[in-house]
Amino acid sequence: MSKKRIAVFPGSFDPITKGHQAILRKALPLFDEIIIAVGSNSAKQNLFSIAERLKQIQNVFKNELKVSVKSFEGLTVDFCKKHHSNFIIRGLRDGKDFEYEKSIAIMNNQIEKSVETVFFMTDSEYLAINSVIIRDILRNGGDASQFLPNELNDFLKGA
Repeated sequence: MSKKRIAVFPGSFDPITKGHQAILRKALPLFDEIIIAVGSNSAKQNLFSIAERLKQIQNVFKNELKVSVKSFEGLTVDFCKKHHSNFIIRGLRDGKDFEYEKSIAIMNNQIEKSVETVFFMTDSEYLAINSVIIRDILRNGGDASQFLPNELNDFLKGA
């Protein structure tokens, strides 16, 4: 019997964007289960609490049986070991993202040899979407709806 392929898609997801959503949809056929791991990053000024982000993401993927959402602190590879995952999913927009993510992937693999990072290219229509910019739009009362999953827009409207 083959081992279940479990992947972790880590991030702050503050907020989750159409770009994140597209990366997850690309990864779904390759894995038996994907855990969206919402991490706390003290270097970022969050717009939404961890609890709000968990609820938002659960709502976006409520019909996707292979997806679960959990919060975590600490190293992603430790979270992977705890949840029996051998894969980390990362999305790339450009060469700058690749260089940054490559370094993290190498370090993660040196810490835990059983965990490999799988990179997915962002669809061209989502290349400019960046959570930092989205947070700034939302903080200033702007309309970021075209960059966010429809379910998140409903959540933000209080639906």
